[in-house]
Amino acid sequence: MADDEVTIERLALETAPGLTIVVDVQGPVAGPTVLLLHGGGQTRHAWRGTAGVLARSGWRTASMDMRGHGESSWAPDGAYAIDTFAADAALVADHLGGRPVLVGASLGGIASLVAVGEGMVPAARALVLVDVAPRISQKGVDRITGFMLARPDGFASLDEVADAIAAYNPHRPRPTDLDGLRRNVRQRSDGRWVWHWDPRFLTDHDVADETRVLGYEERFRDAARALTVPTLLVRGARSDLLEEEGAADLQELVPHARYARVDGAGHMVAGDRNDAFNDAILGFLDDLSG
Repeated sequence: MADDEVTIERLALETAPGLTIVVDVQGPVAGPTVLLLHGGGQTRHAWRGTAGVLARSGWRTASMDMRGHGESSWAPDGAYAIDTFAADAALVADHLGGRPVLVGASLGGIASLVAVGEGMVPAARALVLVDVAPRISQKGVDRITGFMLARPDGFASLDEVADAIAAYNPHRPRPTDLDGLRRNVRQRSDGRWVWHWDPRFLTDHDVADETRVLGYEERFRDAARALTVPTLLVRGARSDLLEEEGAADLQELVPHARYARVDGAGHMVAGDRNDAFNDAILGFLDDLSG
Protein backbone atom coordinates (compact mmCIF):
# COMPACT_ATOMS: atom_id res chain seq x y z
CA MET A 1 0.00 0.00 0.00
CA ALA A 2 1.52 3.35 -1.02
CA ASP A 3 1.74 6.35 1.31
CA ASP A 4 -1.03 8.18 -0.50
CA GLU A 5 -3.34 5.20 -0.08
CA VAL A 6 -3.36 5.51 3.72
CA THR A 7 -6.31 7.62 4.78
CA ILE A 8 -5.68 9.81 7.82
CA GLU A 9 -8.57 10.70 10.12
CA ARG A 10 -8.08 13.86 12.19
CA LEU A 11 -9.56 13.84 15.70
CA ALA A 12 -9.86 16.71 18.17
CA LEU A 13 -10.45 15.41 21.69
CA GLU A 14 -11.14 17.63 24.71
CA THR A 15 -9.07 16.34 27.62
CA ALA A 16 -9.73 19.26 29.98
CA PRO A 17 -11.89 22.40 29.85
CA GLY A 18 -10.52 24.57 27.07
CA LEU A 19 -7.84 22.05 26.08
CA THR A 20 -8.09 20.02 22.89
CA ILE A 21 -5.69 17.29 21.78
CA VAL A 22 -5.27 16.73 18.03
CA VAL A 23 -4.78 13.12 16.93
CA ASP A 24 -4.14 11.60 13.50
CA VAL A 25 -5.45 8.05 13.06
CA GLN A 26 -4.65 5.82 10.10
CA GLY A 27 -4.64 2.14 9.24
CA PRO A 28 -7.36 -0.53 9.39
CA VAL A 29 -10.22 0.28 11.74
CA ALA A 30 -10.31 -3.29 13.00
CA GLY A 31 -6.55 -3.55 13.42
CA PRO A 32 -4.73 -3.61 16.78
CA THR A 33 -3.99 -0.11 18.04
CA VAL A 34 -0.70 1.72 18.51
CA LEU A 35 -0.61 5.17 20.16
CA LEU A 36 2.49 7.26 19.39
CA LEU A 37 3.62 10.03 21.77
CA HIS A 38 6.37 12.41 20.64
CA GLY A 39 9.12 14.04 22.67
CA GLY A 40 9.02 17.51 24.20
CA GLY A 41 9.32 20.27 21.62
CA GLN A 42 8.21 17.96 18.80
CA THR A 43 4.82 17.34 17.15
CA ARG A 44 2.90 14.30 15.96
CA HIS A 45 4.67 14.68 12.61
CA ALA A 46 7.85 13.33 14.21
CA TRP A 47 6.20 9.92 13.73
CA ARG A 48 5.18 10.48 10.11
CA GLY A 49 7.38 7.75 8.61
CA THR A 50 6.74 5.26 11.41
CA ALA A 51 2.98 5.85 11.48
CA GLY A 52 2.69 5.13 7.77
CA VAL A 53 4.73 1.94 8.05
CA LEU A 54 2.69 0.68 10.99
CA ALA A 55 -0.60 1.51 9.26
CA ARG A 56 0.44 -0.34 6.12
CA SER A 57 1.48 -3.29 8.31
CA GLY A 58 -2.05 -3.67 9.65
CA TRP A 59 -1.90 -1.56 12.79
CA ARG A 60 -4.48 1.10 13.58
CA THR A 61 -1.99 3.87 14.31
CA ALA A 62 -2.69 7.08 16.22
CA SER A 63 -0.19 9.91 16.69
CA MET A 64 -1.10 12.81 18.98
CA ASP A 65 0.12 16.34 19.48
CA MET A 66 0.76 16.52 23.20
CA ARG A 67 -0.71 19.48 25.09
CA GLY A 68 1.17 22.69 24.36
CA HIS A 69 2.60 21.25 21.14
CA GLY A 70 1.68 21.38 17.47
CA GLU A 71 -2.01 21.90 16.83
CA SER A 72 -3.11 20.84 20.31
CA SER A 73 -4.16 23.57 22.74
CA TRP A 74 -1.76 25.35 25.02
CA ALA A 75 -2.72 24.62 28.62
CA PRO A 76 -4.75 27.63 29.82
CA ASP A 77 -3.34 27.19 33.32
CA GLY A 78 0.18 26.34 32.19
CA ALA A 79 -0.22 22.77 33.50
CA TYR A 80 2.64 20.79 31.99
CA ALA A 81 3.49 18.34 34.76
CA ILE A 82 3.99 14.72 33.80
CA ASP A 83 0.62 13.81 35.35
CA THR A 84 -1.19 16.00 32.82
CA PHE A 85 0.64 14.47 29.86
CA ALA A 86 -0.04 10.95 31.17
CA ALA A 87 -3.72 11.77 31.75
CA ASP A 88 -4.04 13.09 28.19
CA ALA A 89 -2.48 9.88 26.86
CA ALA A 90 -4.87 7.79 28.95
CA LEU A 91 -7.89 9.71 27.65
CA VAL A 92 -6.79 9.30 24.02
CA ALA A 93 -6.10 5.60 24.60
CA ASP A 94 -9.55 5.18 26.15
CA HIS A 95 -11.16 6.94 23.17
CA LEU A 96 -9.36 4.64 20.74
CA GLY A 97 -10.52 1.60 22.67
CA GLY A 98 -9.19 -1.92 22.48
CA ARG A 99 -5.82 -2.82 23.97
CA PRO A 100 -3.39 -0.17 22.73
CA VAL A 101 0.37 -0.40 22.53
CA LEU A 102 1.87 2.87 23.78
CA VAL A 103 5.04 4.02 22.03
CA GLY A 104 6.63 7.11 23.58
CA ALA A 105 9.83 9.03 22.87
CA SER A 106 11.53 11.05 25.61
CA LEU A 107 8.72 13.09 27.28
CA GLY A 108 6.17 10.89 25.51
CA GLY A 109 7.96 7.81 26.85
CA ILE A 110 7.82 8.99 30.45
CA ALA A 111 4.15 9.94 30.03
CA SER A 112 3.52 6.45 28.64
CA LEU A 113 5.49 4.81 31.46
CA VAL A 114 3.37 6.63 34.04
CA ALA A 115 0.12 5.91 32.20
CA VAL A 116 0.86 2.18 31.99
CA GLY A 117 2.95 1.58 35.12
CA GLU A 118 0.58 3.53 37.39
CA GLY A 119 -2.54 1.92 35.97
CA MET A 120 -4.00 4.86 34.06
CA VAL A 121 -4.29 2.67 30.93
CA PRO A 122 -5.27 -0.68 32.46
CA ALA A 123 -5.98 -2.21 29.05
CA ALA A 124 -2.52 -1.44 27.64
CA ARG A 125 -1.19 -4.29 25.54
CA ALA A 126 2.48 -3.31 25.58
CA LEU A 127 4.87 -0.39 26.05
CA VAL A 128 7.75 0.88 23.92
CA LEU A 129 10.11 3.44 25.46
CA VAL A 130 12.22 5.35 22.94
CA ASP A 131 15.52 6.70 24.29
CA VAL A 132 14.30 7.43 27.79
CA ALA A 133 14.25 5.65 31.15
CA PRO A 134 14.21 6.62 34.83
CA ARG A 135 18.00 7.06 34.76
CA ILE A 136 19.16 9.67 32.26
CA SER A 137 22.22 11.85 31.77
CA GLN A 138 22.26 15.45 32.99
CA LYS A 139 24.51 16.47 30.11
CA GLY A 140 21.96 15.16 27.63
CA VAL A 141 19.17 17.08 29.33
CA ASP A 142 21.30 20.23 29.32
CA ARG A 143 22.04 19.94 25.59
CA ILE A 144 18.37 19.47 24.70
CA THR A 145 17.08 22.29 26.89
CA GLY A 146 19.88 24.55 25.72
CA PHE A 147 18.78 24.02 22.12
CA MET A 148 15.09 24.49 22.93
CA LEU A 149 15.65 27.74 24.84
CA ALA A 150 18.38 29.21 22.63
CA ARG A 151 16.20 31.29 20.29
CA PRO A 152 13.31 32.77 22.31
CA ASP A 153 12.71 35.41 19.63
CA GLY A 154 12.59 32.84 16.85
CA PHE A 155 14.09 32.88 13.38
CA ALA A 156 13.94 35.29 10.46
CA SER A 157 13.55 32.50 7.89
CA LEU A 158 13.12 28.77 7.45
CA ASP A 159 16.77 28.68 6.34
CA GLU A 160 17.75 29.83 9.83
CA VAL A 161 15.56 27.09 11.31
CA ALA A 162 17.31 24.49 9.14
CA ASP A 163 20.73 25.83 10.19
CA ALA A 164 19.81 25.54 13.88
CA ILE A 165 18.59 21.96 13.47
CA ALA A 166 21.72 21.01 11.53
CA ALA A 167 23.95 22.46 14.26
CA TYR A 168 22.04 20.50 16.91
CA ASN A 169 22.12 17.25 14.92
CA PRO A 170 25.44 17.39 13.01
CA HIS A 171 25.29 13.67 12.19
CA ARG A 172 22.03 14.15 10.29
CA PRO A 173 21.94 15.79 6.81
CA ARG A 174 20.69 19.37 6.83
CA PRO A 175 16.96 19.45 5.93
CA THR A 176 16.50 20.07 2.21
CA ASP A 177 12.72 20.30 2.23
CA LEU A 178 12.38 23.61 4.06
CA ASP A 179 8.63 23.57 3.52
CA GLY A 180 8.50 20.44 5.68
CA LEU A 181 9.88 22.47 8.59
CA ARG A 182 6.55 24.27 8.80
CA ARG A 183 5.24 21.32 10.80
CA ASN A 184 7.66 22.16 13.61
CA VAL A 185 7.43 25.95 13.62
CA ARG A 186 4.73 28.57 13.34
CA GLN A 187 4.95 32.09 11.92
CA ARG A 188 4.12 35.01 14.17
CA SER A 189 2.33 38.13 12.96
CA ASP A 190 5.71 39.90 12.70
CA GLY A 191 6.92 37.29 10.22
CA ARG A 192 9.36 35.50 12.53
CA TRP A 193 9.29 31.73 12.92
CA VAL A 194 9.10 30.20 16.40
CA TRP A 195 8.93 26.62 17.60
CA HIS A 196 5.49 25.00 17.61
CA TRP A 197 5.25 24.60 21.40
CA ASP A 198 4.24 26.70 24.39
CA PRO A 199 7.37 28.31 25.95
CA ARG A 200 5.82 27.77 29.40
CA PHE A 201 6.42 24.04 28.86
CA LEU A 202 10.01 24.69 29.97
CA THR A 203 10.13 28.17 31.49
CA ASP A 204 7.32 27.74 34.01
CA HIS A 205 8.33 24.25 35.13
CA ASP A 206 10.34 23.72 38.33
CA VAL A 207 13.23 22.16 36.35
CA ALA A 208 13.97 22.95 32.70
CA ASP A 209 13.86 19.29 31.66
CA GLU A 210 12.09 18.19 28.49
CA THR A 211 11.80 14.59 29.74
CA ARG A 212 10.33 15.51 33.17
CA VAL A 213 12.59 12.85 34.75
CA LEU A 214 14.97 14.96 36.83
CA GLY A 215 13.89 15.11 40.44
CA TYR A 216 11.31 12.34 40.05
CA GLU A 217 13.49 9.33 39.26
CA GLU A 218 12.19 7.18 42.13
CA ARG A 219 8.59 7.64 41.06
CA PHE A 220 9.43 6.47 37.57
CA ARG A 221 11.53 3.60 38.86
CA ASP A 222 8.48 2.44 40.83
CA ALA A 223 6.33 2.75 37.69
CA ALA A 224 8.87 0.66 35.78
CA ARG A 225 8.94 -2.04 38.47
CA ALA A 226 5.14 -2.24 38.25
CA LEU A 227 5.14 -3.05 34.53
CA THR A 228 3.72 -6.44 33.64
CA VAL A 229 3.02 -5.86 29.95
CA PRO A 230 5.55 -6.71 27.21
CA THR A 231 8.06 -3.86 27.13
CA LEU A 232 10.68 -2.74 24.62
CA LEU A 233 13.38 -0.12 25.18
CA VAL A 234 14.87 1.39 22.02
CA ARG A 235 18.05 3.45 22.44
CA GLY A 236 19.97 5.52 19.93
CA ALA A 237 23.59 4.36 20.09
CA ARG A 238 24.78 7.98 19.86
CA SER A 239 22.35 9.27 22.46
CA ASP A 240 23.82 11.50 25.16
CA LEU A 241 20.57 11.46 27.15
CA LEU A 242 20.03 7.72 27.64
CA GLU A 243 23.42 6.07 28.01
CA GLU A 244 24.14 2.34 28.31
CA GLU A 245 24.06 2.57 32.11
CA GLY A 246 20.54 3.95 31.96
CA ALA A 247 19.44 1.21 29.58
CA ALA A 248 20.94 -1.46 31.85
CA ASP A 249 19.20 0.08 34.85
CA LEU A 250 15.83 -0.12 33.07
CA GLN A 251 16.43 -3.77 32.28
CA GLU A 252 17.10 -4.45 35.96
CA LEU A 253 13.84 -2.72 36.88
CA VAL A 254 11.91 -4.56 34.14
CA PRO A 255 13.59 -7.97 33.74
CA HIS A 256 11.19 -9.03 30.97
CA ALA A 257 11.95 -5.93 28.87
CA ARG A 258 13.55 -6.32 25.47
CA TYR A 259 16.30 -3.96 24.36
CA ALA A 260 17.16 -2.67 20.89
CA ARG A 261 20.06 -0.34 20.17
CA VAL A 262 19.90 1.57 16.89
CA ASP A 263 23.38 2.26 15.54
CA GLY A 264 23.98 5.68 14.02
CA ALA A 265 21.03 7.25 15.83
CA GLY A 266 21.09 9.89 18.54
CA HIS A 267 18.28 10.85 20.89
CA MET A 268 15.91 11.46 17.95
CA VAL A 269 15.96 7.77 17.07
CA ALA A 270 12.97 7.63 14.72
CA GLY A 271 14.15 10.71 12.84
CA ASP A 272 17.81 9.68 12.64
CA ARG A 273 17.40 6.08 11.47
CA ASN A 274 13.74 5.60 10.66
CA ASP A 275 14.11 2.32 8.77
CA ALA A 276 16.16 0.72 11.55
CA PHE A 277 13.79 2.06 14.20
CA ASN A 278 10.77 0.72 12.34
CA ASP A 279 12.40 -2.69 12.00
CA ALA A 280 13.00 -2.81 15.76
CA ILE A 281 9.46 -2.01 16.80
CA LEU A 282 7.80 -4.03 14.02
CA GLY A 283 9.65 -7.14 15.18
CA PHE A 284 8.40 -6.50 18.70
CA LEU A 285 4.83 -5.84 17.54
CA ASP A 286 4.82 -8.92 15.31
CA ASP A 287 5.69 -11.06 18.32
CA LEU A 288 2.70 -9.60 20.16
CA SER A 289 0.47 -10.76 17.33
CA GLY A 290 2.00 -14.22 17.16
